[in-house]
Amino acid sequence: MEKFNQHTGTVVPFDRANIDTDQIIPKQFLQKTTRTGFAQHLFHDWRFLDDDGLQPDPSFILNDEKYKGVSILMARENFGCGSSREHAPWAIQEFGFKVVIASSFADIFFGNCINIGVVPVTLDEEIIDQLFKQADSGPLELTVDLINMKVINGSEQYPFELTAFQKYCLENGVDAVGWTLQIADEIAEFEQSLPAWQ
Repeated sequence: MEKFNQHTGTVVPFDRANIDTDQIIPKQFLQKTTRTGFAQHLFHDWRFLDDDGLQPDPSFILNDEKYKGVSILMARENFGCGSSREHAPWAIQEFGFKVVIASSFADIFFGNCINIGVVPVTLDEEIIDQLFKQADSGPLELTVDLINMKVINGSEQYPFELTAFQKYCLENGVDAVGWTLQIADEIAEFEQSLPAWQ
């Protein structure tokens, strides 16, 4: 997992609410046992006109050439709702997104993002509205500053919140398991101190 401190990138203004994990990565593409190979199926039913993914839908925003190589995805409320599949953030990350901005997230999806190093940023709905209007006028570039917990938009700055542990994991490139392994010696020492019956 890569460390994250600050990232500047262009935003894809995906103006939809309640985007669920089945829309992010449909169920028929979940057979893989590795974390790779999901990007090609991201938003499959919206990106393509055919089941095989050979005919891109020209009306879908991610098929617009001006959004090629973007790294920040912005949507409306309740992003990542539905099933708890980890494949959804895997597909988002493999596609090239480092940050997802929304006015709210499904809890499990939010946690799954943190676990792989994708930064989920929650901003007030009014700010999201402003950013969508700005994106309508031309490419929107934002800086996500994890150290200071702010999204920077020119002279404007929007604070966002993460727990201290979530911030630590993202900054240091470790998930909860990786953090636990860092204190394996302390855990082993504690276990040795317990009575045998425990």
